Amino acid sequence: MGEKGRPQQCRLYGDLAWLWPVISPPADYLAEADEIATLIRRFSQREVQSVLDLGCGGGHVDYGLKRHFASVGVDLSEPMLALARTLNPEVTYLRGDLRNPPTDELFDAVYLGDAVNYMLSETDLRRAFKAAYDHLAPGGVFLTAAEETRERFTSPKAHVTHHADEQVQVTFIEEVHDPDPADQTYDLTLVFLVRGGGKLRVEVDCHRCGLFPLATWEATAAAVGFDARVTTLGPAATPAIIGLK
Repeated sequence: MGEKGRPQQCRLYGDLAWLWPVISPPADYLAEADEIATLIRRFSQREVQSVLDLGCGGGHVDYGLKRHFASVGVDLSEPMLALARTLNPEVTYLRGDLRNPPTDELFDAVYLGDAVNYMLSETDLRRAFKAAYDHLAPGGVFLTAAEETRERFTSPKAHVTHHADEQVQVTFIEEVHDPDPADQTYDLTLVFLVRGGGKLRVEVDCHRCGLFPLATWEATAAAVGFDARVTTLGPAATPAIIGLK
């Protein structure tokens, strides 16, 4: 397994990182970032000026959050951090494990995005939540979304989208499969059909993600010290954990 709980073959965080802005443009995150900012302000018991983005990836959420707060992002993937620094030069980015962020600073809010999906055990989930708690100022708020929970999960399922920029056209296929419903993980396979320069390339990328009941998310947040509660995020009403310190 990789340092962040990702399988070593997670090419989207390595040689295929350049595809991320093509298949998931930063502008698509503006409404989501506004909602995240609204939730943070709603629940925070202090004025929110700073936010720590754990597992920031290519900085697409920060692209919207920086309109609201001063952001610091943490991620292990150097190719993703390079994208983030180019997109958001005013944001500070640090290379490190979200379970042990390389900073002693306390923040008014901590956001943990879809990198939480790569926590493959309850122990890893607890470490991630504990890192958020330890880097949160008193009265601050922690927010993370449970995109997949055992209650909501269905397998197999697939989603196909089409994207393009000036250089390439990409057909992007996401396939979810749970080979062992008795464990706490599922497999996510990404297929990229990349057309450019009159040629077709097919790239395949495999990920393993964690899968827990929503009650485990809430209980884990409470176990590290948060006053934990459940809300929803986005048009799909994705369950989200709010943690107050």
